[in-house]
Amino acid sequence: MYAYIDGKLVFKCAAYVIIDAGGIGYHINISLNTYSKLPGTERCKLYTWLHVKEDAHTLYGFSDEGERRLFLHLISVSGIGPGTGRMILSSITPEEIQVAIVKGDLSQIKKIKGIGPKTAQRLILELQDKLKKEGIETLTDIPQYNTAKEEALSALVMLGFSKNVAEKALDNVSQTQKEQGNLSVEQLIKSALKNL
Repeated sequence: MYAYIDGKLVFKCAAYVIIDAGGIGYHINISLNTYSKLPGTERCKLYTWLHVKEDAHTLYGFSDEGERRLFLHLISVSGIGPGTGRMILSSITPEEIQVAIVKGDLSQIKKIKGIGPKTAQRLILELQDKLKKEGIETLTDIPQYNTAKEEALSALVMLGFSKNVAEKALDNVSQTQKEQGNLSVEQLIKSALKNL
């Protein structure tokens, strides 16, 4: 519902912040990773996710879009709720979490408070292929597209195609593109979909 909240940082502690945006004070739960990246200035922008339950609406904030996407992957795993997801992001860095899941490093994941052997196995089982398919860099950084081909590749990966297969399809399109001139992102995607 809320993509981000940008405003005056009124209060901060290791567990939450209060941001005044438009005269409304938003109480936003954060991880230690986000806390360590909070600016020293009054102005603050956090990417958010709203958790709606029968008895509460809770905002979770993240220092960047990549951390939010990783959080959403984590809570998609059965048995991991927003509180546990925040605990995972507070225990080790998002990059370390991603590498541990992709490599299947069970011992690294079990070190996280509140994560037992079964939950650690479930995390690896459910997220390993997703993270490999998307590529680790898609979660750690906000995508920066320098070319139409890179943007088309990202769109194909989001549609569910593996990165390698999508790259090959786009390379085939690129060879015929030289004859036709430069194609737009939409034309690249349509042409690549015909090859997939």
